[in-house]
Amino acid sequence: MFKGSLVPIITPFKNGKVDYESFENLIEFHIKNGTDGLVPCGTTGESATLSHKEHIEVIEFVVKKVKGRIPVIAGTGSNSTNEAIELAKGAKNAGADAHLSITPYYNKPTQEGLFQHFKSIAESVPLPMILYNVPGRTGVNLLPETVGRLSQISNIIGIKEATGSLQQCTEVMERVKSGFLLISGDDFSNLPILSIGGVGTISVTANIVPSELSKMCKEFEKGNLQEARRIHINLMPLHRAMFIETNPIPVKTASYIMGLIPQLEFRLPLCPMKKENEEKLKDALKAKSLIS
Repeated sequence: MFKGSLVPIITPFKNGKVDYESFENLIEFHIKNGTDGLVPCGTTGESATLSHKEHIEVIEFVVKKVKGRIPVIAGTGSNSTNEAIELAKGAKNAGADAHLSITPYYNKPTQEGLFQHFKSIAESVPLPMILYNVPGRTGVNLLPETVGRLSQISNIIGIKEATGSLQQCTEVMERVKSGFLLISGDDFSNLPILSIGGVGTISVTANIVPSELSKMCKEFEKGNLQEARRIHINLMPLHRAMFIETNPIPVKTASYIMGLIPQLEFRLPLCPMKKENEEKLKDALKAKSLIS
């Protein structure tokens, strides 16, 4: 059920509020272009500046508008175990198909603390859970040994791995139970992660070229490695452009430039791109014929 291009969808704002009209248009854009699943309220969706009320409302909205056409994996993580449990309960009540739970940030728990954190969430909320490891943003690395232990808990079904380390991803696969899902959380490693047993990608770049990421995954699944490799390599300039500045600033700016959202608005502490970086972003979009 959870495989292919799972897009961490951006959250459009208008006058300080979530712009639900634009959000609905984005949902339909993704479904039309072959996206295999949506991940609202992730890092790319600016979850850090959504209130808990908004967080749940966004998940409810996406589930309602998707209408079961593709899976919805709701972002629910927090650096407080109790808050993560409450968000996960909200995702379950909203009808999400699964939830994505990030490693606790800032407080830098031990590996045992991480194990107990995720175990408590899983035992409190009977909803399929995908772990999310992104040490570059959280300051803590969920090690393969700990992932192996967590994989024995029935409703912890997979991990979004964003370390960029193929060694770590391979060691995860070495230690987890059969059927545990490995999902790329690092665009530069999308195809290599598929090659070691990954089932798909939660891709920032897929916000603007959803059909390309979906096709890459499908071509790999069909055994057409040459075509999958061609797509992966062809997307590298766009992947680099999406990280000229902190995600999701470039991808949201690109979405605006391409006309996917009608206005460009962030919540502080995120702010508009530097002009010189915006020009580099436009050049990358032009090179891929995404704008003229």
